[in-house]
Amino acid sequence: MDPSDPTGCVTFLVRHAWLSMRSVLAVALDEHGLSVQQYGTLLLVREKPGRTVAEVGREVGTARQSANELIAGMERAGLVERRPNPSDRRTQQVHLTPAGEQRLADAAPAVRKVEAELEASFSAGDRATVRAWLGHMVTSVES
Repeated sequence: MDPSDPTGCVTFLVRHAWLSMRSVLAVALDEHGLSVQQYGTLLLVREKPGRTVAEVGREVGTARQSANELIAGMERAGLVERRPNPSDRRTQQVHLTPAGEQRLADAAPAVRKVEAELEASFSAGDRATVRAWLGHMVTSVES
């Protein structure tokens, strides 16, 4: 697919860009003992501690059962912990542990380096426009 073709499918281009980025990120994160989903989960939980497993699943784009398995593995690795949800006894909230905070801090420079390399040919204005557009797409879909 030609990205300069104005009739091209933006959804496919965004997906293709993500899959390409994901494979590069996976290599960088592997050096820190994290998968892309684990890194994303750490970011989400740091941003909003106490997310439920179902919320984490929705945010990382996986089914609740898969999210439960993801969280369980991260819990065994000491990166997150589950706590009872005080407002809903049927659910648990996910929180980072100090080890999870540290792993996230250790891996973040590798992610920023990959992003900087991928954005190197963009002007500052281009980067700002792309980030604004992506942010708008996220909030538009969530509304």
